[in-house]
Amino acid sequence: MKTAISALALATALFAGAASAADLPSHKAPPPYIPPPPVMTWTGFYAGLNLGGGFQDRSSSNVINFGWGGGSGGRGGVVGGGQIGYNFQVTPMFVVGVETDFQGTSIGSGGGGNNLFPFLVGPVFFPALNPFLAAGFFGGSVDTARINWFGTVRGRVGITLLSPQLLLYGTGGFAYGEVQRNGWWNQNSAVQTGWTVGGGAEYMFMPNWSAKAEYLYTQISGQGNGGGWWGGGFGLNSTNNRTRFHTIRAGVNYHFNFASPAPVLAKY
Repeated sequence: MKTAISALALATALFAGAASAADLPSHKAPPPYIPPPPVMTWTGFYAGLNLGGGFQDRSSSNVINFGWGGGSGGRGGVVGGGQIGYNFQVTPMFVVGVETDFQGTSIGSGGGGNNLFPFLVGPVFFPALNPFLAAGFFGGSVDTARINWFGTVRGRVGITLLSPQLLLYGTGGFAYGEVQRNGWWNQNSAVQTGWTVGGGAEYMFMPNWSAKAEYLYTQISGQGNGGGWWGGGFGLNSTNNRTRFHTIRAGVNYHFNFASPAPVLAKY
């Protein structure tokens, strides 16, 4: 009888010990923490390079302008340079920013505007001069022009409607550049200022890197009248002398703040 009671007591004690052990905390290591991927954002500074082409608009003025204007066809050229800027992502779909760029170009244009008028009137008013010299003096339409370089400071407003990685944007702002004119009897150059407007698309193809394509229409002009009471002006410094050109460029940007940092896991 005593043996049976002892065996029962031993079994009860073993069972209670096993139950208590099951309630103890486990010492098994937790699974490794895998942080979530960084959040996609366009916010931050960026810098890059671009390359493309351009041509001068037919409505650009001639080297000498007495107020009646005159346009000429434009020869195309290469455009290349760099840009820096800053984006701020206001909402998941709305991005604003500012960008400045500087471009070297080989864009040039040929003469042709108002050719007939100065050739007919010039020799009449200046019969003592060589007819060709008089025509060039009076009209200045037989010339060539070249945009040596230009730069812009622009605002940008864009949306990420189709994809978080694809930014479609409009842009516009201040423009400046050096224009060189070569006439029959003179050659000069001047820095003109004006405005530019356009748009483009930029795609973030990998972390910190994006590619873009952009179109700009630019108009720059002289800063002073440079003429007399008739309201016209001589040369590049005349406000009547307007240089208008189109550019299409492709480029690549490096984004210094591509993504927001991942959350920090506290250690205990």
